[in-house]
Amino acid sequence: MIILVLMACLLILFATYYQYQNESIDYNIFRLNRKEIQLRKQINYLVEKNNLLNKKYDLWNSYNDEFNAVIKIHNVNYSVFDVNGKALFTSFLPLKIIANSYSLDEELLSEIISNSDRRYLEKNDDEIGKFQSSYSVLKDKFGNPYGILFFPYFEDVSFSENELNTFLQSLYKIYLIMLLVAIVLAYFISKYISRSLETIRMKIDQTGLLKQNEKIQLKNAPRDIASLINSYNDMIDELEKSAELLARNQREQAWQEMAKQVAHEIKNPLTPMRLTVQSFQRKFSGKDSENIKKIAEFSEILMEQIDTMSEVANAFSDFATLPTPKLIKSDLVKITRRSLEIFDGIDIRFKSSHREIKLPLDRTQWIRVITNLIQNGIQASRQGKQPKIIVDIIKEIKSVKIKFIDNGIGIPESIQSKVFEPKFTTKTKGMGLGLGIVKNIIDSHNGTIKYETGKKGTTFIVTLEI
Repeated sequence: MIILVLMACLLILFATYYQYQNESIDYNIFRLNRKEIQLRKQINYLVEKNNLLNKKYDLWNSYNDEFNAVIKIHNVNYSVFDVNGKALFTSFLPLKIIANSYSLDEELLSEIISNSDRRYLEKNDDEIGKFQSSYSVLKDKFGNPYGILFFPYFEDVSFSENELNTFLQSLYKIYLIMLLVAIVLAYFISKYISRSLETIRMKIDQTGLLKQNEKIQLKNAPRDIASLINSYNDMIDELEKSAELLARNQREQAWQEMAKQVAHEIKNPLTPMRLTVQSFQRKFSGKDSENIKKIAEFSEILMEQIDTMSEVANAFSDFATLPTPKLIKSDLVKITRRSLEIFDGIDIRFKSSHREIKLPLDRTQWIRVITNLIQNGIQASRQGKQPKIIVDIIKEIKSVKIKFIDNGIGIPESIQSKVFEPKFTTKTKGMGLGLGIVKNIIDSHNGTIKYETGKKGTTFIVTLEI
């Protein structure tokens, strides 16, 4: 801004000076021509009045008073020569003419005659000063030349120079004020922009994949800075998504590795334990009824614990290595309805927008999804209140939505982000793998699952592509 103001100031100063010079030259040429025309008319009048055409110097000299009167009237000097360059009347002459015996030399005469307008302008610079002089041919009323008029014109530059100086002084003051304003504006604008950039720099320095990154909120930012801030905020959103996906993948991978190990470690002793218990039960089936009772109770308890351990192992194993879904064109409505029939004594309402909806589906895995979500709804019911579940299938243009609506206590806000995490559960029983397995199955079907929860219950919404 400062450089632009300085450049504009210099350019206008040069342009103004050049304009004034041109106007001054044009103005002085106009005045010279105007005064010369007036002189020629006056001289022609005196020559014709006194019959001085083609007369000698002596006769002209006798009328000097009249010619001098013209000088006083027009406030100018002039001289008249005959066509041969001899002086007829003189009031002012350059030194070169005086040195030439008050006569015009042949070269100058030739220059005057050779011009089309019979006129020659000359710039003079001698000890008297700088001035312009005009040599023009004088003609009688018949157009015949009878003499040459020498008219020296001294430019009055004082008014033009004063006007130029006054203008330049005013311009100087104006541009000095503009320069000061530009400096102040440039300072505050640069501080304003640099402050925004500094804020962005600090936020970028604090940005990290594993950190809780904050978006930049900057009011009244310039358009370019606002665009940069929007890009940064969009990047933060993408970074959070990537961090969340990475964390989830890491957790799932960790649980999968743990599940494989747990399954391996638990399954190894199960079979020998079961065989040993069964053998023990056969060998010690004596007549002592008390012993038989104790052994039966011991065996029953041990068998129950073994079955529990087996369930744990199977659940972990299933989560770690879910089989690749075998997608076969199946009737979603039919499979879902039959899967719900096993829940006797539970108030389950089934609805579907169409009697038949065919889409690629792994029948076994889909039954598992339904079972897990229904059991989740039953376990979420309020204590002492009969669970009620609605399963609603809605076919859309390119997808199918399956809603599982329960009347439970809802999901607390503090744990809503952890619902689909493996090993997460709010129940005293179970391993917390149910919803994690459900999500993996839905993902393998290229579908999505989400939920809406409140005090009146929770709705899980599964969306599958047709």
